[in-house]
Amino acid sequence: MKVIAFHNIKGGVGKTAAAVNVAYLAARDGVPTLLWDLDAQGAASWYLGDTPDLTGEKAARLVKGKTPIGRMINATAYPKLDLIPAHPSFRNLDLRLEQEGQKQALRDWLAPLSEDYALIVLDCPPSLSRLAEQVLQTSDAVFVPTIPSWLSINSWDQLIAFAEDKKVKTGKLHPFLSMVDRRKRIHQTLLGKPKGGLKRRMKAFIPYASDVERMGEQRCPVSITRPRAPAALAYELLWKEIRKLIKR
Repeated sequence: MKVIAFHNIKGGVGKTAAAVNVAYLAARDGVPTLLWDLDAQGAASWYLGDTPDLTGEKAARLVKGKTPIGRMINATAYPKLDLIPAHPSFRNLDLRLEQEGQKQALRDWLAPLSEDYALIVLDCPPSLSRLAEQVLQTSDAVFVPTIPSWLSINSWDQLIAFAEDKKVKTGKLHPFLSMVDRRKRIHQTLLGKPKGGLKRRMKAFIPYASDVERMGEQRCPVSITRPRAPAALAYELLWKEIRKLIKR
């Protein structure tokens, strides 16, 4: 079982859209996949048509070992793709992890799932936190959507510094350009550079597109509604690159 994460310390960079589309494409290719929506805002859950139960303290019960992770899994409308939907109590995951002092809790929670899934996709909240630390440590690869701007590149540098401080191998962090608008000069400039200021930048990039914005309205991956649209093809390329990378 491989574990990958989509993470950035900034919000609004296309992280969740990438996580959902890649998870769907993996499942479509026959890979048993579980997407865990770790962001309490629940955008990934919404995109996949899930309306999570808003009662109970699931995060607290999970951290204390009172709720097996398997009970949190929901089926989606797509074969081979399951979901752990977001829950408001996930806002307290960092606090709970601090209180319980569990340094490898995320790894321990995911370990039993290897019997049912070949790929776990983590959609992470934008933060530098105890949860983020465990995500970086547990994941085989972390994919970082980055808007082509100097401020976003600075955020990438901050994430690298955080990983180094936590003794995480930075080689597992892979940035890719997101929300690329070729009408903007800075976007053209950074897209045209070999790495654009980003070490290990992936070849695939995601364009700024209304089809991605409409995911919130249509509540499904772009490849379902517009399979030949530029954004859908871009996610296809991103998934192919990810699949090749995690097979090494």
